[in-house]
Amino acid sequence: MNAPVPTADPARVIAAAQSWLGTPYHDQASLCGVGCDCLGLARGVWREVVGPEPFPIPPYSRDWGETGPREVLAEGARSMMIEVSPAEAGPGALVLFRMKPGAIAKHVGILTGPDGFLHAYERLGVIEEPLTPSWRRRIAFAFLFPAR
Repeated sequence: MNAPVPTADPARVIAAAQSWLGTPYHDQASLCGVGCDCLGLARGVWREVVGPEPFPIPPYSRDWGETGPREVLAEGARSMMIEVSPAEAGPGALVLFRMKPGAIAKHVGILTGPDGFLHAYERLGVIEEPLTPSWRRRIAFAFLFPAR
């Protein structure tokens, strides 16, 4: 039986994510205070909480309605993070949202509490907002950051 992989302190993950609040939205960027998209926010939190990114992120489509046979974002997260069921995801968890029925999961957020999350949203930048029923039902995958 494999020993469980230690996870990062949720309070540390949330503090790292909240330090990005107000960062303007910029597609495929990941610079705190300068610009990021939702994946760039997650990448920045990874760098602060875990360490250097394990591989470069290839360019990706902004199409939230994209369909296909593979959940590329989830597969990437699964290769470096600890997957949990969305129902078990608590504060500090990275969640992937499926923005349209039948589409692949392409939006990323970090839970800040039982009813809140932080994400980078076009035109708004990095914001924290309520995890409303509309957002909650879109969660397709959830992952925990590993400890350093």
